[in-house]
Amino acid sequence: MKKFVKTLEKQFSLNGDYIFKEIKLGRKWIYFAFNEVLTSSTYVNDFILKRITKIKPQDFYNLMNVLPDANMKEITKEEVIYYMHQGFIIIFSGNIIAIEAKASLDRGVSAIESELSIKGPKDAFSENFNTNLGLIRRRIKSEHLIAERREIGRSTKTSIGILYMNDIIDNGLLEQVKKNLETIDIDGIMDATYLRENLEAHKTFFPTISSTERPDKVAMALLEGKIAIIVDMSPYVLIMPTFLIDYFHTVDDYYQKPINISFIRIIRLLAFLMAIFTPAFYLAVTTHDFDMIPLNLLLSLKAQRESVPFPALIEAMLMSISFEVLRESDIRMSSTTGSAVSILGGLILGDAAVSAGIISPIMIIVIAISAISGLVFPSIELVSAIRWWRFIMMILATMFGVWGILIGTVILFIRLYSLKSLGKPYLYPFLPFNKLEQKDAIIKVNNRGEKYRNPLLTKNRKRGFYR
Repeated sequence: MKKFVKTLEKQFSLNGDYIFKEIKLGRKWIYFAFNEVLTSSTYVNDFILKRITKIKPQDFYNLMNVLPDANMKEITKEEVIYYMHQGFIIIFSGNIIAIEAKASLDRGVSAIESELSIKGPKDAFSENFNTNLGLIRRRIKSEHLIAERREIGRSTKTSIGILYMNDIIDNGLLEQVKKNLETIDIDGIMDATYLRENLEAHKTFFPTISSTERPDKVAMALLEGKIAIIVDMSPYVLIMPTFLIDYFHTVDDYYQKPINISFIRIIRLLAFLMAIFTPAFYLAVTTHDFDMIPLNLLLSLKAQRESVPFPALIEAMLMSISFEVLRESDIRMSSTTGSAVSILGGLILGDAAVSAGIISPIMIIVIAISAISGLVFPSIELVSAIRWWRFIMMILATMFGVWGILIGTVILFIRLYSLKSLGKPYLYPFLPFNKLEQKDAIIKVNNRGEKYRNPLLTKNRKRGFYR
């Protein structure tokens, strides 16, 4: 039995959350194995270990009667890993006994706030490292899920966990992440964002590493061959690598019908384009390229701007900055006060600005369409990138008209094409083009038969079958 326990301990040697103990009582050795994030340490210490130390030598081979429990059973060696992942403590004596000692990792831990779930699970990560790891292990009950623990921060010595599926992950990708983490030398890690700043690509507005508070999203990413990083005291988990197309997907996409999701994804793509190009197009056609819109519409737009004292670019900038101020105040203040600020700014101040002739009505409509389109995406980093490129397009459109928009579009495309996320092309699966991955890019196809993983992330591509 000792040889089997040592083999099991070696198998899980990379995981810091698997505990193996041995106790000698008289001439007899008893071995224990459990996962500390899935089991209750209080229950293990008070109701199992204390009882074990008090039993008589003749009862070593009859632990089923000495340690009564509501859910205790004798298992085989082949079932040990399964019951460890179910939150059982395994006792190796003359036989192998599994005793239920599950920790409480239910929905009450926390509720999703930033990434609202419509039809999916409602539980979210919290600031507790073990709780977050447990929420993931509840979904992936496999010994192939590895969680390597490390400490970063000279003073804080913050625990981080590198999660991956060792039967799926690309080892080159894993080594690159580990190498990047080893280069981080900082006094303290207060949140996952500290790691993000040191790991993702620089000199770009677009995010190359995503963060989430949803355990189901992390589980899906791990099964695709991606890497997740848990940071103690942070309710967000980092996922890498990340592609641009990932921000047009949500976890709820996989809980609904494909035809409905395809429509929503097209809406998200249109919202992305409208958020960046709508103000720029308005500035281009009202300052340079007048012949691109009907004459009646052009006269109407010009008539609305007759009493406005500012150039169109300054007017658009003022409106955009005003919206960003209102959005920031809405985020930072309490829900009740924030709603009042939004109503005051959106209705009263907007209407007063139009009545005073400071802002034209059409400009309010244009900026509102652009701003609201950007809010379709839950990622703050992507919304910030959209904001910056909106300003760049507005300046280019004012200077060169529609040609400025074309120049900005080419620059944007080149920047996106040159971006890498851990060495992987940011525009995948469009550039480089992968026909198979198009079934779950923008249009989601309800295809039957054998499923495959992303070939850019793993060589273990086969996932199984849908019937």
